[in-house]
Parts: sequence; structure tokens; C-alpha cells
Amino acid sequence: MRVLIDYRPALRTRTGVGEWVHSLVAAMAKLKTHDSSHLGTDLTIFSSSWKDRLRPSFPQTVSTVDRRIPVRVLNYCWHHLEWPSVELVTGKHFDIVHSPHPLLMPTHNAVQLITIHDLNFLDKPDFAEGEIRRDYRSLIKQHAQRAARILVPSSYTASQVTERLNIPADKITLCPNGAPAWTPRTKCPANGHILFVGAIAPRKNIKTLLSAYRELIARNNDCPNLVLAGPVSEKGRPWLDEIKRPPFINRVSHTGYLTRDLLKKYYDNALLLVLPSFDEGFGLPILEAMTLGIPVIGSDRGALPELIGKAGILVNPLEPSDLATAMEKLINDSTLRETFKKEGFLKAKMYSWENSAKILLDTYGKALSTWKHQKI
Repeated sequence: MRVLIDYRPALRTRTGVGEWVHSLVAAMAKLKTHDSSHLGTDLTIFSSSWKDRLRPSFPQTVSTVDRRIPVRVLNYCWHHLEWPSVELVTGKHFDIVHSPHPLLMPTHNAVQLITIHDLNFLDKPDFAEGEIRRDYRSLIKQHAQRAARILVPSSYTASQVTERLNIPADKITLCPNGAPAWTPRTKCPANGHILFVGAIAPRKNIKTLLSAYRELIARNNDCPNLVLAGPVSEKGRPWLDEIKRPPFINRVSHTGYLTRDLLKKYYDNALLLVLPSFDEGFGLPILEAMTLGIPVIGSDRGALPELIGKAGILVNPLEPSDLATAMEKLINDSTLRETFKKEGFLKAKMYSWENSAKILLDTYGKALSTWKHQKI
């Protein structure tokens, strides 16, 4: 079985989708090396960029195709012209082509799979930027209906795809994110910060987070500092100006994009993690925090209640006071933090990239088998 997966989201910065595709490819490569049942899978990762070159650290069992084609140009052609085919771009033929995004990669003969992480752009198009705003909303339904299989990271996203895109449930495969291979920290830092991990963008609800933190400062002037860890979108830049003014100056810091090693250090020094997003399809920072034993606060909507369970506090993302109260509660109650730490460990053990890679490889095989049967 010859598989091509689009690796471009992980080419420059491994956030969100990039971390998802990188970790799954790494896990599939490991399975190919140690599990004889997957030796028949030939895995190729694809990249295209005018500036950035593909330099993965995967075993030689993973092949690479790297083309000097601007990402925006290729995506526009793929989305609007359905050309050039992956066969033409790569010079190779495949049985499976898998897009880590909701839109198909054009092909002459291969089985097409897509990944839908969330459908937030359908409800809040103003939050989206670039081609997500330009293409996803108008094209996703027809692409989803044409795809042989659709991968989703959570039961919540699966239900959304079924209801909103009119996709039968048996065409959808739940392939969640995995917990990182991090050793849980042994103790909570004495002067830990409040940590947010994600893009500084409207969809992450930074406005409510800063409003809640402003209220927390008013309640307790000695409250921990707030760290915003992640890249900033164009629409998120005003918040970077806001944190330079009172009461946030010298209390709120923005790190920008962090490599995995640096991000781990910020997790290690966190008292708690907060993710007040309007709509998460999974919520990887929550899982990463729980893996280390960090108490979490998340929105009471999207996939976060499914992921957090009893391991944290759920709040209304439209109510800054609710978030401020939740942060204050965790800051002051060490017993509650310890309870959430233990529950978080139990939750995190339910997720692994190896299991997700097995699900993905199994999905490839079933999709190819069904396609061959239909051709007979």
C-alpha cells in the first residue's frame, strides 16, 4: 500500500495541525520498523514551498517528496482548478493520498482521505484568515462528500461533520491526538505562571482571557503572571499592544512560536493552564498539560468537555468573571490542584500517538479495500 500524506503543516512551525501530522508520521514510521504487520505500507511525506525545505528526522523507511512550489500557489490550484494531480507533482503513483486539512489533494487514481479538525470557520468566518477564509467555507461540503474517508480528532467533531456536512457516520474515523512522551513533573513550581498555549487569534478567545486576568489582578494584586505561548495572527496583534499597557505591563508576556523543547519548559513552570477557546476540535494543549500533571481550565463547549472530563474546570467562554473565578480557585486551593493532577494523569493515559497511528493505518487499508471492491 503506497501512501502519500501532506506534511506541509509541519514544515515550518509545528503547532496544531503541524504537530498532529508530524507526530502521526513519526508513530507510523516507528510501527513500520517494529511491527511486521505494517511492512507492506510504503509511506511518503509531501512538501512544497518556495523558501523552506523538507528536513525531517524520520527513518529511511519514510520517503520524501519536496518541491519548490509556493504553498499559496499550489493550494489555489488544488482548491480551485483541482490541478496539478499529485501524480504530476511528485512523478509517482500512490494508492492513498491523505490531506491533513478538510480539502482534497487532486489525484488521478488514488483513494482520497481528508482530516477535519474542527468546523469553527463555518460559524465564525471573520475569525479565519487566508485560504481558510477564502476556500474552506465554500468547498468543504463537496470535498467531504467526495472523500473516501474523513479523519476527525474527537467525538464532538465527528458529530459536527455528520450533522453539518451530511456525512454518514460510517465514513468518519476517530483518530485523536496523542499524549507527548514527556515525563510527569515531580512537583508544582512555587511561583508558577498561568499558561495559555495556542495562536494569539480571535478564535482562541484572547479577549475573554485578558478581561478575566484583568479582573483577577483587581481581586488579587499578587496573582501569578500570565504567559501567552504561541504565534500571533494578524487579527491578534492588537492584543500584543494591549499587554504593553497597565494593568498588564510586566504581568503578561508573549513568547511567540516555541520549539517543542522550549514549550516544555514553559509547561514545567506553569501553575495551571487555561484554554478558553470558543470551539476546539480537540485541545492538544490540555492533553499536554495533563500529561505533566498541570491543572487545566477550559471552555464548556466544543471538544474540551470530552477531553477534560473530571481533570479540570469548565467555564463559559463568554463570561470573563467565570474564568477569573476558576483561576482564583485553582491558585488558592492546592488540594484541588492535586485532585486535578491525578485525574489528568488518568485521562492522558487514554491517548497515545502509537494507537492513533494504528487507527490511521487501519483506515488506509479499509479505504483501499473498499475502493478496490467498488471497482470490481
